[in-house]
Amino acid sequence: MYRILSKKILTPLVSMIEIDAPEVTRHAKPGQFVMLRCEEDGERLPFTLANIDRENGTISIIFQVVGASTFRLNQLMPGDSLVDLVGPLGNPSKLDGLDKVILIGGGLGCAILYPLVKELALGKKTVSTIIGFRTREYVFMDQEFSDISDRFQLVTEDGSAGEKGLVTDVLAKWLDPKEPIDAVYAIGPLPMMKAVANLTRPLGIKTIVSMNPIMVDGTGMCGGCRLKVGGKVKFACVDGPEFDGHDVDFDEVIIRNKMYADTEKKQYDHVCRLKRNRP
Repeated sequence: MYRILSKKILTPLVSMIEIDAPEVTRHAKPGQFVMLRCEEDGERLPFTLANIDRENGTISIIFQVVGASTFRLNQLMPGDSLVDLVGPLGNPSKLDGLDKVILIGGGLGCAILYPLVKELALGKKTVSTIIGFRTREYVFMDQEFSDISDRFQLVTEDGSAGEKGLVTDVLAKWLDPKEPIDAVYAIGPLPMMKAVANLTRPLGIKTIVSMNPIMVDGTGMCGGCRLKVGGKVKFACVDGPEFDGHDVDFDEVIIRNKMYADTEKKQYDHVCRLKRNRP
């Protein structure tokens, strides 16, 4: 059993939990993920590691309540335990040789982006970070990013926090041919990552994206997380989760991710009604 040590509410729908998992921290690296279940008959949920604390043997994940399973996960409190947890899975981020990097996070993707920014900052690299949200209500970890970035910009679509606009608006201004960079990292909603890749492609700038399609077992056996990269079928869980953003077929992934949206919403609404009616 994997005990939850602490829980922090970041926004009304986003929480961060710290989990006692020393065997995972021995091998985990930024960019990798874990699969967990919060109950015996529950769904296996993939979460990229938001923090790895080897000294204390803990990992942290940040999740948003978007369906029935994440709703149940959010009901757990410090002292409760997960039924099982497997990891680390996937391939770690390839940060060697990168000295000047622009990192972009959108929404919940900021949770995945943070350990990369932290790792590069600890390596004394030049780190420029852009994080974007719909509105102030959804903003989290902006101070943490600002503290470890050489250059930082918060963006909201309505201008209620930081600069008004999209992350690509800021990226377009930061891409200066006179100041070449080694890579752009983009992690967040699929349309956002697609827009970033479209912006950097004609400039020939290496662009890495982290893919989190529908996933069942995290070992490549189910095939649920398949996607096309460079015209070839890849599996996000074993071949990724990071891929060359210029080669990813984003349109296909977007269509696949919408397949179970209605079913998930019905399950979520059902669970919420039960919760409301509970004495």
